[in-house]
Amino acid sequence: MPEILASGAVRKMTTELSDEVQYQLPLGDSHLPMNALLGSALSLSYSGQINCIACDRKTNKSFSQGFCYPCFKRLAQCDTCIMSPEKCHYDAGTCREPQWGEANCMIDHFVYLSNTSGVKVGITRHSQVPTRWIDQGATQAQPIFRVSTRLQSGLVETMFKSHVADKTSWQAMLKGDAEPVDLEQRRQALMSACGDELAALQERFGLQAITPLEGAEETRIRYPVLEHPTKVKSFNLDKAPLIEGTLQGIKGQYLIFDTGVINMRKYAGYHLEVAKI
Repeated sequence: MPEILASGAVRKMTTELSDEVQYQLPLGDSHLPMNALLGSALSLSYSGQINCIACDRKTNKSFSQGFCYPCFKRLAQCDTCIMSPEKCHYDAGTCREPQWGEANCMIDHFVYLSNTSGVKVGITRHSQVPTRWIDQGATQAQPIFRVSTRLQSGLVETMFKSHVADKTSWQAMLKGDAEPVDLEQRRQALMSACGDELAALQERFGLQAITPLEGAEETRIRYPVLEHPTKVKSFNLDKAPLIEGTLQGIKGQYLIFDTGVINMRKYAGYHLEVAKI
């Protein structure tokens, strides 16, 4: 008989940086330690129920990784400027939730380089270091700018996009760790290539608003993976509500089974039952 480990509405996995990232899977009121389940045969069963992670109402479809449609259209955290921070419209007076914007966007952010499927540039709130890097499956990360607002972080990121990627190939990330790179060397090369554009941004916002971080400490991250997949098959709970397989690893927000992979963040709000089989 299967041994039920936990059940309830799922949230993205919580993480703790140590010698090897420690993962817990929130399910309802439980937090299931996942590292201890490596090598175990598990089942993930979706009941068909989804509750919005903001208002908790039942919804037939999830938008933007866990929201019902009304919240998706209403909340600032679901606006297009979250994915494209250079489009921030707070100063135009059209922010969906100005108070939320003040607490989450009008605060210090880092622009960083990370090594996921290769070197990429990204942004995060200062409070999300190193969580953001872990969620992306980065094996190396280094902050390169501290800026005063999310808008500014987006403009700095955009400045670098013609020189370095801003997306991760999640399939390549799951197949293995990227070759180590010298992030400080890449930072110096980017600063040299974008000197004029950087000077223009600093003139616009002020030197104190956009501060380069020279030689900042690099973070190295190891993930609990017994075996990387050679081919990446992604599970879809909406089409196949039962997943079974042996847990072979955890990286980013992905559970890696011998039968396929699943991005747990994508299914926030879904009601799941996790069991040993």
